Amino acid sequence: MWKQFLAGAIILFAVVGCGGNEKPASITVSAASNLIPAFEEMGRAFEAETGIRVTYNFGSSGKLAQQIDQGAPADVFAAANVDYVTQLAAKGIIDPASQRNYARGRLVLWSRDASAVPSSPAELTADRFARVAIANPEHAPYGVVAKSVLQRAGVWDALQPKLVFANDVRQTLTYAQSGDVSVALVPLSLVIHLDDGGYTLVDDTLHAPINQALGIVENTARPAEARKFAAFVLSDAGQSILEKYGYESVQ
Repeated sequence: MWKQFLAGAIILFAVVGCGGNEKPASITVSAASNLIPAFEEMGRAFEAETGIRVTYNFGSSGKLAQQIDQGAPADVFAAANVDYVTQLAAKGIIDPASQRNYARGRLVLWSRDASAVPSSPAELTADRFARVAIANPEHAPYGVVAKSVLQRAGVWDALQPKLVFANDVRQTLTYAQSGDVSVALVPLSLVIHLDDGGYTLVDDTLHAPINQALGIVENTARPAEARKFAAFVLSDAGQSILEKYGYESVQ
């Protein structure tokens, strides 16, 4: 009898001990660089509510889409536009049923000298703006928007000697913060809460709506957790966080 009791106690201890060492659930979210401040706050709120930790891989949407296409680990893809998510869904890499627009972004002209912010893109041809940075339109959606804005404003060709292309919008802003460029065309979300510099909202009639989309990766090992994160982004709590960083609701 004693031996049976002891054996049972050992088994129970082992089970309890293993359960206590379990790591909390976590997911990897590949997200566009314009989302850095908003999604960092989103991750904290999501973990507090669900206990699920979020690890982010931030970068330009085009490069992130390429990484996911090539098998890079990710559970959720939050892009700066709809197209990259749609393309991966068409390949069966993103679950088409999970694709949702979650926010609409805004573009601004930002300068570290708040007194010298141009009032419109047309002013960028002035001599006082020696260099102008935009994200590379080859793979960054906000770079595509910036190029469209400059073209519609009729200054794209004139600005060619001044233009500096960054890998993503975060680097675009860094160029302006360091003084390497006079002005950067960046998402409102990255600068709305900065203590330094100043910005002017770009007239949104100069570009198509910046609708941002997300989707769940088909081969995710944590589909339930991925769905919970996507749902949180689209929830009132998630939308409130996004609006705090200047995004407009598309719900």
